[in-house]
Amino acid sequence: MEMRLPEPGDALTGVEMFAGLEPEVRQRVIAAAVPRTYRKGQLLFVENDPGESLIVLRRGAVAVFRTAPTGERAVLSVIRPPDVLGEVSLLDASTRSASAEAIEDSAALALSRPAFMELVHSNPRILDAVMRSLGQLIRRLTEQNADHVFLDLPGRVAKTLVRLAGESQAPMITIELNQSQLAEMAGGSRQSVNQAIGSFASRGWLRTEGRRIVVTDVAALRRRAGMNDR
Repeated sequence: MEMRLPEPGDALTGVEMFAGLEPEVRQRVIAAAVPRTYRKGQLLFVENDPGESLIVLRRGAVAVFRTAPTGERAVLSVIRPPDVLGEVSLLDASTRSASAEAIEDSAALALSRPAFMELVHSNPRILDAVMRSLGQLIRRLTEQNADHVFLDLPGRVAKTLVRLAGESQAPMITIELNQSQLAEMAGGSRQSVNQAIGSFASRGWLRTEGRRIVVTDVAALRRRAGMNDR
């Protein structure tokens, strides 16, 4: 899948939250952050952990999810560079409201809460960016709730694939997500999601390659999901 990657020399390039900072301030942020790497399948944090740091993803992909008492997981979002995660816990000093797992080998920067709050106080523009980030999160969760009311499962699977495809204009888009993870995101059983994927494949909208899904007709998936044409 096509990803937006930070430019060499500045780990914050493309990160909207820090876009308004002067270069020297950005360098101070980078110096205060701790580099971290995560293997595929490794947890970054789990629900109710202390919200100690903001994580800026530089490489790979991370799934943010909630876990039911039965052990069933619901994936809320998939984070890719140069997005951030963990900002909610930083703002209210509470515990993590969700868990996060690397679904690809990943690299990130972790900025501690004290360093983050000092940055917010000295650079008020960052607070505007944080509020926009929270607004986008609320809109995404509201839309997901509406999808569960108004879309059938194949429609939700189609919409999930469109979101994962992102803004890529490539004729074929490879999505590094297995069908179990896709089922968690679409809110259905693996068997039902497999049936939807098989139906889409028979129509020529995608194909599967082991644990990968190769989307070949994003427009058709958008129509199946009831999304407006761009």
